[in-house]
Amino acid sequence: MASTKTGVTKMTVAQKRNEEVKSGKLQMQILLDKYKEQISRALPSVLTPERFARMCMTALSANPQLCLCTPLSFLGAVLNAAQLGLEPNTPLGEAYLIPYKNNKKGGVYECQFQLGYKGLMSLAWRSGEIKSIEAHEVRENDLFEYEYGLNPSCRHVPARKDRGKVIFYYAIYHTVSGGYGFEVASKEDIIQFAQDKSKAFNNGPWQTDFDAMAKKTVLKAALKYAPLKSEFQRQVASDSTIKNNIADDMTLVPDETPRDEETPTIDTEAADVNQIPEHTAPTEMAMPEMDAMPADMFAGVPADK
Repeated sequence: MASTKTGVTKMTVAQKRNEEVKSGKLQMQILLDKYKEQISRALPSVLTPERFARMCMTALSANPQLCLCTPLSFLGAVLNAAQLGLEPNTPLGEAYLIPYKNNKKGGVYECQFQLGYKGLMSLAWRSGEIKSIEAHEVRENDLFEYEYGLNPSCRHVPARKDRGKVIFYYAIYHTVSGGYGFEVASKEDIIQFAQDKSKAFNNGPWQTDFDAMAKKTVLKAALKYAPLKSEFQRQVASDSTIKNNIADDMTLVPDETPRDEETPTIDTEAADVNQIPEHTAPTEMAMPEMDAMPADMFAGVPADK
């Protein structure tokens, strides 16, 4: 009898969860429809509002926890992706909508926007200041040599066969003005960095596409020294953020991702870029009414929270 009661209880909890997911998905769909015009204005011509909305709905179907996120945080992440012209949660790996359980707000789910490896590269290319940019993994049987200092150099010759396990990741860029830079990190360094700094390490792209996330990490580390414009820096700063306010320029909306008190905030070294003057404060959009709307080589690299 006890086991029967337990079974009934479990079934009831599961049913309740399914109803919450179904209701949340419907609410997100209504939200996307109400903000169709704003999303349409933000998207590049090659990406139609209808196609973008389908991507968002597919993401909700693929990850039920996204349906439980607060509507404002979901909309903030969606608008972030739209304004950057990046496809969320598609095989391209440009950007991700990640559900994050915020225990500091009673365990509510919020949607975090994350840049993907391909998305970061797209933003760098669009800056018009990059001549070439690439990132690779190095395997144990490859020929790989690098040197920092007065004459930095990096040489990688992949083995023709039996390359072995991945041991390093590196990224290199060249600017149109002739400058260049690179960053190298061991796989162990990447794992440690992700575990220490990424609140989403145990789920999402870190688990489904580790190599791409590792390349993004070294790419961000390399690009922090690149002489790129402040617009690019603000776009990159939107990576791994939770935003509960809506604006015509989402890069100007403050990040509300909670940080553990024992974990210091990473110094970005680009603080001047991220300190937005008062006269450029974001212009908030009018919200429609909704029913029931509730220090090492990586020092200075914004983490995937």
